[in-house]
Amino acid sequence: MDDIAVGTLDLAARVDDALAVQALAFGLSDEEIAVRRHIVLRHLASPGARALGATTADGRLVGFVYGMPNDRTHWWSGVVEPYLRATGSDGWLDNAFVITELHVHPDFQKRGIGRALITTITGSATEPRSILSAIDVESPARALYRTLGYRDLARPVIFPSAPSPYVVMGAPLPLRERP
Repeated sequence: MDDIAVGTLDLAARVDDALAVQALAFGLSDEEIAVRRHIVLRHLASPGARALGATTADGRLVGFVYGMPNDRTHWWSGVVEPYLRATGSDGWLDNAFVITELHVHPDFQKRGIGRALITTITGSATEPRSILSAIDVESPARALYRTLGYRDLARPVIFPSAPSPYVVMGAPLPLRERP
């Protein structure tokens, strides 16, 4: 990761670069990218929202993360709350920092970039815990989250229009350092 810098990202200014990374990681269509662009820009207006980027020496964005303090009035909280309540975990929605998106360009994965992004953004959170949702499959992302201290809180979680079920995961902050 020596050739990659992790730092503050003006996500509104680089939203198209970030969504290009997400599109590669998730295989998104142009229509899905357009919808997500609107969502990202709306999220950035939320109190406490912040973003970090991973860039190459020439300024190419190869990874990003953004998140915000959770607000139970947000759409995501409304969807996951019944699933969390069913497992007795709905208290995780209070006083938590949500990792809204975390993506690394496929050519740059397995280099510690995702770990650096998520530990750096949560390292400045004032909330005592972090929550996120991930596709409910065993993946490198889920393995990373577990090494950081995240555990499954509710699964399967069905988001409207999502083709796959998700899992909601939570971890106390600060996240665990490298195992």
